[in-house]
Amino acid sequence: MPKASKTRASKQAYVSTNQPLLDGFVTPFSKHLNESNRWVVLAAKIPWDELVSVYRKQLANAKTGASSINPRVVLGSLIIKHMCNLSDREVIDQIQENMYMQYFIGYNSFSDEAPFDSSLFVEIRNRLGIEQINAMNEKIISLSHLNKVTPISIEAEDPPNTPPLVDASTNEKQANIEAPPTHKGKLLLDATACPQDIRYPTDLNLLNDAREKSEELIDFLYASSSLSKRPRTYRENARKLYLNTAQKRKKSNKEIRKGIKKQLNFLTRNIKVMHSLLDECEVIPFDGGQQKYFFVIQTLLDQQGYMFKNKTHSVEHRIVSIHQPHVRPIVRGKATANVEFGAKVQVSLMDGYAFLEDLSWEAFNEGTRLIKAVEQFKRRLGYYPKEVAADQIYCTRENRKWLKDVGITLRAKPLGRPPAVKTEHVSPGERNPIEGKFGQAKTAYGMNRIKARLQNTSEFWIATIVLVLNLVKLTRAVPYSLLSKMMNYICSMAKKLSEPSTSFVIDPVIRIYKFRHV
Repeated sequence: MPKASKTRASKQAYVSTNQPLLDGFVTPFSKHLNESNRWVVLAAKIPWDELVSVYRKQLANAKTGASSINPRVVLGSLIIKHMCNLSDREVIDQIQENMYMQYFIGYNSFSDEAPFDSSLFVEIRNRLGIEQINAMNEKIISLSHLNKVTPISIEAEDPPNTPPLVDASTNEKQANIEAPPTHKGKLLLDATACPQDIRYPTDLNLLNDAREKSEELIDFLYASSSLSKRPRTYRENARKLYLNTAQKRKKSNKEIRKGIKKQLNFLTRNIKVMHSLLDECEVIPFDGGQQKYFFVIQTLLDQQGYMFKNKTHSVEHRIVSIHQPHVRPIVRGKATANVEFGAKVQVSLMDGYAFLEDLSWEAFNEGTRLIKAVEQFKRRLGYYPKEVAADQIYCTRENRKWLKDVGITLRAKPLGRPPAVKTEHVSPGERNPIEGKFGQAKTAYGMNRIKARLQNTSEFWIATIVLVLNLVKLTRAVPYSLLSKMMNYICSMAKKLSEPSTSFVIDPVIRIYKFRHV
């Protein structure tokens, strides 16, 4: 017997175990939920009543009388979707299978039924917008310690048998405590791009996509007309010529330009055919989506014809996707990608909480948005920030003068030569928190690939990711802020008592608090 056969025979064949029965499968439903689970902790920290009040303002049930799904189920499903970076269908499947997620969205018991159809996410995105998400963020920040300067309620009374402490400047100190602050905190500002989930646009591919879409529209118009002969489109020749250029591994500029010229000619002819077919119709038979494509491909033809004639690659309001015509190229100057295709957002960071200040599909200069962001800070918290940290593009002379007049310190590189300037400029790592927020949003929650297709749904997608960032921050900040108030109270009581009998209880707690606080 050959050696290979002996080796093969000596190996034991794997025998799979029998599939266990559903009746005999042990489940943990007789036990209690784990209190330290992330969904249990997050459910206890979210201000559901405030978020639901913002959501209900967008409903028209009072007028139509239509019944609606529990708002907590809707908002909880949105939070799960973006925290786990899941698709619409996958969110519903995960909720059906996970009892912790069902507890998070407000269920009293486990259910294997879907909370709602996944297509409802489209209506939810259309219903909510950036303003509503920012309103929810303001509700969240109201729970943090940002605007809570009053001491904890348990120190309202002095301990019994303790004489009151008298100080000559008590009234003056009390007046300073009660006076609202005019400048407090720190504001970080920065902008980034949120790339859309589209194919990298090239002029040749865009023209080919527009040509194929125009052929679909011609077929639809022909079916709706009374013509006996189908108009010629030369689609087979156009497709063959496109592939001859696109499939080449290395293409010269001359070959690319020649291929673009041919696709321009085919697309121009198709648009003329569409206009002639529309002249035969009494009513335009296009629906909303077809009519949008009809105008988009004509605009694309005008832009590509202009760039081809003038030998340039830039044009105002350039279309980079016929399916998402609102997307624009955003020049960022990064090492990995000089140009990104999506929305440009400006985010402000206040003590770890992010706010979506601006969202635009066109590129904008960040320096023109600084004053507005500072005024929004004052509107939310009631006072100006003490410091503003921003990169160089924000630090125009006009912004520097305005911040100086208001009494805000700008943490940025000063003007003038370094030897002539004595003021201290920003350190390299002072703006790291907001850069870390961008990295967290793009890496963990999908801001680097927005998969929504419509403009308003894409904006809602981005705003919801910012909301999720604040919810994650809330779960970590609230316990520590409460602990901070309690420890401050204990420290003040320790100073007032000054009794040796209490030091063995208070001193270890103070040491633990100082260690954790650091």
